[in-house]
Amino acid sequence: MKRLLIFLLLCLPAVPAAQGRDREADLRAEVTFLCDSLCAGRGIGTGGSQVASFYLLRQLRNAGLRATVQSFSAGGRVGRNLVAVTPGWYRRYIVIGAWFDGLGTLDGRVYPGADANASGVAALLDLARELPQYCKGDVGIVFVAFDGHHTDLAGANAYLKRYRREYPTMLMVNLDLLGSSLVPVHKDRPDYLIALGGGSRRVALEDANTGPGLDLSYDYYGSSNFTDIFYRKISDQRWFLSSGIPSVMFTSGITENTNKVTDTPETLDYSLLRRRIDLIAAWIRAQL
Repeated sequence: MKRLLIFLLLCLPAVPAAQGRDREADLRAEVTFLCDSLCAGRGIGTGGSQVASFYLLRQLRNAGLRATVQSFSAGGRVGRNLVAVTPGWYRRYIVIGAWFDGLGTLDGRVYPGADANASGVAALLDLARELPQYCKGDVGIVFVAFDGHHTDLAGANAYLKRYRREYPTMLMVNLDLLGSSLVPVHKDRPDYLIALGGGSRRVALEDANTGPGLDLSYDYYGSSNFTDIFYRKISDQRWFLSSGIPSVMFTSGITENTNKVTDTPETLDYSLLRRRIDLIAAWIRAQL
């Protein structure tokens, strides 16, 4: 039965990579699929996680990337990173990552994990379809859907141990909870984005923000303590930072739905998610 399900997933029509597609509809569809009962909350080492990982592998390969599955052990379970690289050979790489595992099913209740972090994964796929065409110099891109976020960020650690030398990294970009407008930095600006670690890159980020026009912040709601926690301790860029790799984490912040069964696709703002991706894409293009 499981083999049949995987076969059917691989045969599903993938989201088109061509320009002119309805990106907001694609973002909504991808979040909805990752929150479906088939994925059952995407707990590491579960059948639902396997369904999600094969779906992501399909989408990344359809974007024209060299995509593979990296297996690793975490907490007695098998995790799976999806690692996709722009074709060709480059001297340096930008790693763009988003974790896809969730809390799974607890006490018979599925935790969908729409904002946390299907939103970041949908953004990752959108960038994977857009950015490779701009890799014409000596900088390539590695797109990684990390598993094991909830087991001490094990997927990010496993990626670095396996691929750091193969893909020398000049910058890590982390997409971590990107779909909500429920907790704006300023009450009158629900169209906001937080870029932790982006303060030293403020000029380039503000240039990239010319079109999207978001309320761009460089700390976690004005708190130095929470900025340090989210930037250096509890998200996937932690392992990159400890390895001396510059990193920027983009987020819309924790909400009252985070890690609850109420974190559903209907609670996200897909128009705002698209604008956030537009800013991130413009900023990354300027570095290629």
